[in-house]
Amino acid sequence: MISMEYFDLLIQNGTILTMDKKMSRIEAGAVGIRSGRIVFVGKKSDLSAPLADQILDVSGGIILPGLVNSHTHLPMSLFRGLADDLPLETWLTEYIFPAERAYLNPETVRIGTLLSCSEMLLSGTTTCCDGYFFEDVVAEAVMETGMRGILGQGIINHPAPGVPDPKKNILTAEAFLKKWKDRHPAIFPSLFCHSVYTCSPETLKSAKALTRKYDALFQIHAAETRVEADFCRSTYQTTPVRFLNKMEILDSRTLLVHAIWVDDEEIAYIAEKKTTVAHTPESNMKLGSGIAPVAKLVSAGIPMGLGTDGCASNNDLDLFSEMDTTAKLQKVASLDPGILDAATVLRMATIDGAKAVGLEDFIGSIETGKAADIIVVDTKKPRLTPAYDPFSLLVYSACGADVRDVIVSGKLVVRDGRLQTLDLSGLLTETEKICEKIRKSFGKPIPPQTR
Repeated sequence: MISMEYFDLLIQNGTILTMDKKMSRIEAGAVGIRSGRIVFVGKKSDLSAPLADQILDVSGGIILPGLVNSHTHLPMSLFRGLADDLPLETWLTEYIFPAERAYLNPETVRIGTLLSCSEMLLSGTTTCCDGYFFEDVVAEAVMETGMRGILGQGIINHPAPGVPDPKKNILTAEAFLKKWKDRHPAIFPSLFCHSVYTCSPETLKSAKALTRKYDALFQIHAAETRVEADFCRSTYQTTPVRFLNKMEILDSRTLLVHAIWVDDEEIAYIAEKKTTVAHTPESNMKLGSGIAPVAKLVSAGIPMGLGTDGCASNNDLDLFSEMDTTAKLQKVASLDPGILDAATVLRMATIDGAKAVGLEDFIGSIETGKAADIIVVDTKKPRLTPAYDPFSLLVYSACGADVRDVIVSGKLVVRDGRLQTLDLSGLLTETEKICEKIRKSFGKPIPPQTR
């Protein structure tokens, strides 16, 4: 018995899925939090007369680490549904890039970021890895919501929102890293080079050198489509991953997003360099990009995180849906129902996602000493009854709407399904005003049959 333990917050009476190395599961468990950190994990019966400023009784729910969205573009929630049912290259060049040039400014980026963070928090995501433009504004908005973020200043060799002169993209990137390094405990500055077809070799090398200088994560879309692979072969006489390896971009602080069009040799390169991968199955499916060899990547020991991508290509930020899709898509692609089990997929959304973005020592599991980023899933619902196996329940039955409570750094940011850090009604009103302007000036997307 632990006698008279004091906590700022005590979460009790739930099944704890710690997601630690042993995948420990604790029935009738309790988690004690003090000063934003986890200081107790165990059975409630192991505590004798605990004192707590706040007690959260979860009434038999599931307690697990906050989910980690390893790839998204937060402000793109403003473009949700703007241009659907198109191949990636058409979608980007004829719709998204023009929309970004026309409608992105600091205020719209702020509103789009707040909208995305609200959606993620309400569906159990406590940490996201973002890559976009006006990233200073993104960082301020993420802080406002109480979320945690690995935030990448976007880099391309074309005029971009906030960086109209491409010659200044590296200067802008370094200024961002300088400003945000160690500035706020929940913000981790990063750089996001869009791709090998929008960034020159010189830009890629310079950006990677900056991330090494500032010990920051380097993010890049890689091997996403067959068209990208063909471009790389015709331009550099090799494939995207081989090109990045030759450029000495691959290392433990590089996150490859998508990694669909990779072969066994490239998987070996990624594993050898300890490079990580963000898997975004729903976006990959919607854009017709292909099916990533997730089981092979996992078997090679490559840390794999789950991402939603941006709302314009998904069209939501629900990682529960992403987990379900990840598991089932691998099964149907391989015709093997056992190829990727529920526990492995849940790891991708928690501790392996934390590894993918370089924060596994800080978040991703419920262990003493780690940041208290925790969510509670309410299991008292018809679709979550009966509950024979909590891993299966979360991956195949649950959805983001089943998340009841969300804690980030020991603070309740969602309580009983209600966001505590923002005026959600006011935010939705502001969003609609912006989107009405987009709707009127951009026009409706072209119907598929007339393209």
